[in-house]
Amino acid sequence: MAATVAVVASGVAPGLAHERSLWRSGFEVVAGLDEVGRGAWAGPLTIGAVVLPRDRRVNGIRDSKQLSEARREDLFDRIVEWCEASAVGHASPAECDELGMSDAMRLAARRALAGLGVAVDRVLVDGPWDFIGDGRAVNVVRGDATCRSIATASILAKVRRDRIMRADAECYPAFDFDRNKGYPSPRHRMALAGYGTTAIHRRSWSFVEQLPWAVPADVRERQLSLLPR
Repeated sequence: MAATVAVVASGVAPGLAHERSLWRSGFEVVAGLDEVGRGAWAGPLTIGAVVLPRDRRVNGIRDSKQLSEARREDLFDRIVEWCEASAVGHASPAECDELGMSDAMRLAARRALAGLGVAVDRVLVDGPWDFIGDGRAVNVVRGDATCRSIATASILAKVRRDRIMRADAECYPAFDFDRNKGYPSPRHRMALAGYGTTAIHRRSWSFVEQLPWAVPADVRERQLSLLPR
């Protein structure tokens, strides 16, 4: 069962208290994980994973939501160079539909951790939910604001996913993906009403049923069951 560390976020930069506690307990390789895209209507679910060095730091690390897009991009290359290991794992919109969000998060997390290329002893995860499920997670409430590994992973995941959504915006200009990154927005809602879903939308989500020409959920399930696997 994952351990949960309850903390209260403050205005200071995320520190290494959680990492140091685990290092002192004999866990040599500690990774931080964070996700982005869970609440989006379109695009992948993305999880970043990092292993930080013990003796070096990069100034300016914060929860990715506290940083501008330009600042995150500015930090990205320095973060990749600074980390002992870093990786990103994705679950595609189709995988989110097929697996459901819980299993899609586990899949993206496994891909991110595998991409690190090192054996990880413990994983610091933002929030109270252990979505890894293999006994290595240490959950940190408000971890993206207080834990340096998690905050760093949040920047990594956010930048990589934002780049994907900006590229997809060129294919679907009506949806404003370069600005809303696939999340609900007035422009996104208008485009859905006018054009319907794109190839990168999560079609099992409830917003699809609200479209003018939406197929009822039971009919859609029957149609999907007829498709070749």
